[in-house]
Amino acid sequence: MDLLLQRVVDGAGNGCVYAALALAIVLVFRTSGVVNFAQGEMATLSTYLVWFLLAWDLGVWAALLVAVVTAFVLAAVLERTLIRRLDVGDHLSMVLVMTGLYTLFGALALLLFGSDGRPLPSLFPEGSVQFGGVALPYATVGALGALAAVGVTLALLFRHTKLGLGLRAVAQNRDSSALAGLPIGRLLAVGWGLAGGLGALSGVLVTSLGLYLEPGLMLPVLVYAMASATLGGFDSPVGAVVCGLLLGVCESVAVGYLHFVGTEMTLAVPFAVMLAGMVLRPAGLFGKASVRRA
Repeated sequence: MDLLLQRVVDGAGNGCVYAALALAIVLVFRTSGVVNFAQGEMATLSTYLVWFLLAWDLGVWAALLVAVVTAFVLAAVLERTLIRRLDVGDHLSMVLVMTGLYTLFGALALLLFGSDGRPLPSLFPEGSVQFGGVALPYATVGALGALAAVGVTLALLFRHTKLGLGLRAVAQNRDSSALAGLPIGRLLAVGWGLAGGLGALSGVLVTSLGLYLEPGLMLPVLVYAMASATLGGFDSPVGAVVCGLLLGVCESVAVGYLHFVGTEMTLAVPFAVMLAGMVLRPAGLFGKASVRRA
């Protein structure tokens, strides 16, 4: 039982990262109707910014704050200068553009920083709290706390501020929002900016859990985040968080108990879960099925 609980705890730490990036993907989709395949590579570049700022003797928390703000601005600029000029309804062209951005940002990270792994100091202290035979690392506690803080902040933003209400209105019906006089362009940029900031946080959480910073850092995370958003529902932030944590736990338990999975087949777990979710409930566990009139 202790081994099972330990794997659940370990999986919850990874699940926080998946949930944070999945939440960023859902925010972009809800505001602009775009599935941003480049979200992981944008997060990687933001994490490299943290590494660069640390070389200037800036603390890791201060560097993270600067990276989050910078990522917010750059993502908003990307929406205003490129995404807005595209036809969101042309799904094929959007997939090609997002794939192109993914390739571009990945190549940019490789060109600027090389392929060598770089250590980053953790946001949280080393060590763990012992509960019987189960060790609860401070990094996992910190990641759960960060995810909870982000979730509460976003909930308060969307429910109790004019900005949040505007974002919800745009997500539900962009045309009606425009007729009501809402600044659609600014709200779309803010939605992308929030996702960019969340991506920066998810990248630093990955390195805080022990991984080295490298250009391909966020690719596995992106796979799990996409699976989390699909399983939870692309219109449900709550679903992204819950399913991100769930997939993290499922990954850890599957690797530990299903020996045919192993570490080489871990990415098969999110794909299997995503395919099963799409077949059994296409709108997602927490999503709302769209209704169209004949």
